[in-house]
Parts: sequence; C-alpha cells; structure tokens
Amino acid sequence: MTRPHLLPNLTAAGLVLVLLSACASHGLEPEAPPPRTETSQWNDRVHVLSHPDEVLLAPHAEGLSAAQTQALDGLVGRWMSAEAREIVVSAPIGGTGGEIAGRMAVAARQHLISMGAPPASVRVTGYDAAGAPGAPLKVGFLRYTAEVPQCGGWENITATRNNTAYENFGCAVTANMAAQVANPEDLLSPRNETPIDSGRRATVLDKYRKGEVTSSAKDEQSNGVVSKAVN
Repeated sequence: MTRPHLLPNLTAAGLVLVLLSACASHGLEPEAPPPRTETSQWNDRVHVLSHPDEVLLAPHAEGLSAAQTQALDGLVGRWMSAEAREIVVSAPIGGTGGEIAGRMAVAARQHLISMGAPPASVRVTGYDAAGAPGAPLKVGFLRYTAEVPQCGGWENITATRNNTAYENFGCAVTANMAAQVANPEDLLSPRNETPIDSGRRATVLDKYRKGEVTSSAKDEQSNGVVSKAVN
C-alpha cells in the first residue's frame, strides 16, 4: 500500500517523465519545409528538355573529307549560337576500323578547336559499336529547350476580401525568365567559374601597397564628349 505522503512526489515524478517523453518525441519529428512564396510555386513548373544536335561522320582512311569539314563548321556555329557547354566527339569501339575512327576523332577535335571551340570544351569519348562495320563517328552537343507554363486565368481580380494572392501570381515572371534565358541548361545547374586574372590582381595589390590609384586609366572614349557627325 502506497503511503499518503509519497503521492505528491510520485505525481511530480510522473509529470516530469511525461514532459521529457513529449520533448523527446517532438525532437524526432522532421521539420516542416518552409512555406513556398507565391512566385516560387512556379519554379517546378518549368521543364527543361534536351535533345542531341550531332553529325555522323563516316570513317575514311585519308581523314576528314571536305563535306565532313563543312559539317563540323556548321556544328560549331550552332554550338556557339546555343551557348552550349561542351562538344562531345564519340568514336566507335568494338567495330571494324577502330584505328581509323581514333585518328578521325583526334582530327575532328583539332578542327573544332581551330574553329574557335575552347580545348576544355571538346571532349573525346567512345561508344560501343557492337561490331557494326563502318560505324560512324558521332560529333555533337546537347541542345536544351524550356517548356514554360501557360499563364492566364486570373479568376475574379476584384474578389480581395480574403487578402490572398491569386493562383496565377508569379506565372508571367517565371515564364518570361525561362523563355529569355540564352541556354536553358543554366536553369538546371550553374556554370563553372572562370579562372581569376592573377596578373591583374597582382598589379592592383602592388599599387594598393604603394598607395597608388588602383583603377584603370581613363581613355578618351569615356570622357563623355559627344562626337560630331561627319558630313
């Protein structure tokens, strides 16, 4: 039989255990994601699709033909216009004429670089030709397009008694941004940072230590004088 004077102590101890268990169970629950703003709710409604833009080059023992060189020139132009990130030269592996395809892959890469493609942006790889005779050399890049949401349906814009944003709010901004971006691939991931100009940095720091002006010299084109038209 429990003594009467122990009841308050047991009651207090039980209350502490209940509170501790409640705290422990609350700490194991995952945190709820922050509520989405009216404009961010449209971010996942832009779909970025990719499709290859490539040319197929038949292997030639003598190297690239005039027609193949012209095809590569057109490919480089489209690559620069699309502001794509890299060009992939894929040589067949496992088929006949592997050595010829390898030499053509090197020649194709050198030609692309000579046409203005940065060496770091031209990658040579191989693909399984499954023993197919005369498997072509594949040269191309991925072209990305963005599918934007269809905006509209503002409902009744005079019904503001609930003081809430309309469901269509933010759609036009998202659609315009996705439609205007030069390369929709940038919507998927950011580009790599370009290397710093170490020479310019050293020059600026040296002038700073000497107490000199660190800005570039002003040229005549930035003096604000209006040029006179030639009659």
